[in-house]
Amino acid sequence: MNENENVQSMVLGDVEVIRFVEWHQPVLPAPDFLPAVAADVWKDNEDWLAPDHWEPDSGMVVSALQSWVLRSAGRTVLVDTGAGYGRERPGMGPFHNAQSDFLGLLERAGIRPQDVDAVVNTHLHVDHVGGNTVDADGQWVPAFPNAHYLIPAADDFHYGPDNAYGNGVQEVDRLIYEDSIAPIHQAGQAVLWDGHHRIDEHLTLEAAPGHTPGSSVLRLASGSDRAVFVGDLLHSPVQILHPGCNSSACLAPEEAAASRRRILGRAADERELLVPAHFGGAGALEVRRDADSFTLGPWAMVGRK
Repeated sequence: MNENENVQSMVLGDVEVIRFVEWHQPVLPAPDFLPAVAADVWKDNEDWLAPDHWEPDSGMVVSALQSWVLRSAGRTVLVDTGAGYGRERPGMGPFHNAQSDFLGLLERAGIRPQDVDAVVNTHLHVDHVGGNTVDADGQWVPAFPNAHYLIPAADDFHYGPDNAYGNGVQEVDRLIYEDSIAPIHQAGQAVLWDGHHRIDEHLTLEAAPGHTPGSSVLRLASGSDRAVFVGDLLHSPVQILHPGCNSSACLAPEEAAASRRRILGRAADERELLVPAHFGGAGALEVRRDADSFTLGPWAMVGRK
């Protein structure tokens, strides 16, 4: 994807959807990223997995780091904020000291930080909250001064000090919380929610736990159009074909698989456009039922912004 393609848009009902792609590249070997997916699944589907989702020569899963802005009911809603700029993320590969131009992408699309009314963090992993804050003279402060930040309460508890930063499994979880979440609380801009949370007449948040305790999806319904922004419920389209297969980052595998099957089933039944956080190519597609499993429908039509 070249620079001119990094900002794309489509319209669903009365909602404008703008996609911002920070990068699109190989990230991990397939057996490390999606260990339950058999090798022949990748090879048998090479004709459509390559090059946007899998790199046959190296066996690497290809992933996009991207966010979405929804212009809905007169408000600007940002869905996830990427990896951020200059963050200490030891052991986290490309996210360590990432040099993101996320705010530049927004501004080139005519969106200033002060224009954002709500920020949705689908969950609190490194690549979904890093742009929540910016460095202001050595202090992390909210990047979007007029926004409410909608944060799943279960993730805030798990990754925050009450549960000792993800039970202390990874030191990086403490760093993420301290520079990307705690400043939001300190500024009084955090809104914790659980179960369901309605943003406006078109947008609703819904819990879909498993990948993390508070993983969530954002449902869009406007006119006859439907979409569901599923965060890290899926990392690769092969999980549509094999929904029981989790990523290596799923904290509760059985719960993650159950959430995935439930959301995929509803997307197929209600013709919701499926919008995962990390799919390359068009970034979104329809899902169809195939007996007791699922298959891929048409990909979305997106245009340059």
